[in-house]
Amino acid sequence: MRRITAVLVLSLAFVACDEDERTGGQVETVDVEAESRITELPGVNTSNLSGPGHRRMWEQLVNDLLSPCGDPISVAECVASGNACGACRTAAEYVGRLVVDGLERGEIRELYRARFSGDPVDIPIEGAPTKGALMGPAVTIVEFSDFQCPYCGLATPVIREVLHDFEEDVRVVFKHYPLSSHDYAIPAAKAAVAAMRQNKFWEMHDLLFEHQDALTPSDLRRYATQLELDMERFEADMNDPETQALVELNQSEGRAVGVQGTPSIYINGRRFEEPFPNLAAYVREAIALAR
Repeated sequence: MRRITAVLVLSLAFVACDEDERTGGQVETVDVEAESRITELPGVNTSNLSGPGHRRMWEQLVNDLLSPCGDPISVAECVASGNACGACRTAAEYVGRLVVDGLERGEIRELYRARFSGDPVDIPIEGAPTKGALMGPAVTIVEFSDFQCPYCGLATPVIREVLHDFEEDVRVVFKHYPLSSHDYAIPAAKAAVAAMRQNKFWEMHDLLFEHQDALTPSDLRRYATQLELDMERFEADMNDPETQALVELNQSEGRAVGVQGTPSIYINGRRFEEPFPNLAAYVREAIALAR
């Protein structure tokens, strides 16, 4: 029941902790007359476009949206021309997935813009807690998170499942982004940093998310004891100014790329804007783009 509830809630809104006011940008398009539209795209799987109006909306969009391959042509023209850049085929299938998901045309354009327009952001990951594929991963997921944020807790098993399903291709990087509205978020983040210094970050990470309703100082000490940490060192690291500085550095890195709420996910430097249950499909497409 918990898993079903998590998926239902996360499908309604990606960010629930703190406000996340998003500003849309202009979506670049190509003007194509209806009679000139390309309707058959070799190598693009359209078998899922079976619902009422799906095919027509998809054809309109792939003929209007600008190719992600750098040429001033539509996605459809890019595919039909046999362009060696495989991104246009992935882009065409991506648009199809969003159409089938029932999104409005404007929503699809905005998600397309977020994924394929402009340059990806650069988020420093050196020294950050990391798990998954460490040698040349096709996909790097950077998560800005808050241990007290309930939506971060719901997101955690979804990310874990994605990492399991794509373990050879995906790396997950954790960044602290405790919100000022959460009284225990900063102490919890500092406890995770202290555990990291004893090579137990992910173990502490899991305990904190499993017990989000119990993050008092005594709770944090209990989790450290449970993980058999050196308690004297744990306490010292919790109070070390460098620990606070690291958390604040993560926060400043998040603000620099536009983080306003948690969880905020970046995949290969692109902000993940879709409902959270779509994460696995998005990652699968990102792996295809990277190859």
